Amino acid sequence: MELSEAFKVALQSLWANKMRTVLTIIGMVIGIASLIAVITIVQGAKWWVINKIATKGSNTLTVTKLPAVIITPEEYLKDNRRKDLTYDDFLYLQRTCTLCQSIGASLSSSGTVVSGKQSSNNTAINGWTATMEHINDLKVVQGRPLTQMDDELGTHDIVAGYDIVQNLLPNVDPIGQELRVDGEVYTVVGVGEKEGAIFGQSQDNYADMPLSTYLHTHGEHQSVEISASASTAPGALDNAIDQVRALLRARRHDLPGTEDDFSISTNDTFISIFHEITSTFATVIGGIASISLVIAGVVIMNIMLVSVTERTREIGIRKSLGAKRNDVMIQFLFEAGAMALIGGMLGVILGISIGKVFTLLVGWPTAVPAWAVVLALVVATSVGIFFGVYPARKAAMLDPIVALRAEL
Repeated sequence: MELSEAFKVALQSLWANKMRTVLTIIGMVIGIASLIAVITIVQGAKWWVINKIATKGSNTLTVTKLPAVIITPEEYLKDNRRKDLTYDDFLYLQRTCTLCQSIGASLSSSGTVVSGKQSSNNTAINGWTATMEHINDLKVVQGRPLTQMDDELGTHDIVAGYDIVQNLLPNVDPIGQELRVDGEVYTVVGVGEKEGAIFGQSQDNYADMPLSTYLHTHGEHQSVEISASASTAPGALDNAIDQVRALLRARRHDLPGTEDDFSISTNDTFISIFHEITSTFATVIGGIASISLVIAGVVIMNIMLVSVTERTREIGIRKSLGAKRNDVMIQFLFEAGAMALIGGMLGVILGISIGKVFTLLVGWPTAVPAWAVVLALVVATSVGIFFGVYPARKAAMLDPIVALRAEL
């Protein structure tokens, strides 16, 4: 029996029992859609992390009081007892870190920006040294960025995000306009490049001011975040980390043999943490999807067994006319595989659609890698064939005489 003929017969059999086919492939559709949706969402998030977080550069380090990830309340209580990183610590590293090409410090909080009767809530209020705009790759598209002079003089100048300008200063030149940030009056000297929303959170709702001004208006009793960049030479970042660690330990009088009372992280740290989170998420959802695929396979097997029983006479006639066991087995395997493949194709379409809807609703980035589509179709077909082996073998082993008598 030719494969093309077996495939044609399989499709004809599925078409003859449309309702049964639809009910059979529902489980397959759900399982494959879950896999594709998870892969689409996870891959999109990974793409964003690599392309957005990593824009700070692979040669950037960040020094903070608390580590990037805290697992238990005990860890938080222990780490929170560390001494704050101060503006003087930043100035000290700025003078002494010879392996740091650029070094800056920052603080941030959530606040309110007001212009006339209009206001913007939950705005990121950032206190930055002038070097932070370079380290964080902030592009100013209108006006000018903050300068070293702004930080030295503690000016009330700000660089506003696109959302601030769009919502509070529409139809006017924003440069030179005054805004009230957390009750203080500031002058807009620059507008940042539009970045859009990610994970449902706008990246353009911010106001950047000189760090010295921020410390004066928002209080000095906060731990600053210190960022530095090293050269792109191999091993330069590791050498810079070692020097920063040694300088801070000496300045903060950390005893030999004790752990650091500060944390140093790099972009690789954040990417690694994110990969762990997404991998755990993908494993959980993948496990659920696998259960759905197994259930779908069991349903396919049961339906194929029913089909074998209903078509016993047909099998007897085919065998009496010379069909071999392999011919019968191939025919039923093709039916099981075709049913699963159709469910897989519908599942791929549904999974991609779920990802796109997710993007529209919450702004989560999605990406559909070609390998995921191929993998989903291969998995679906393999499940169908695997669970179709038993019914196909049962059909192939039928004695033609017994099969003909069964219907008489």
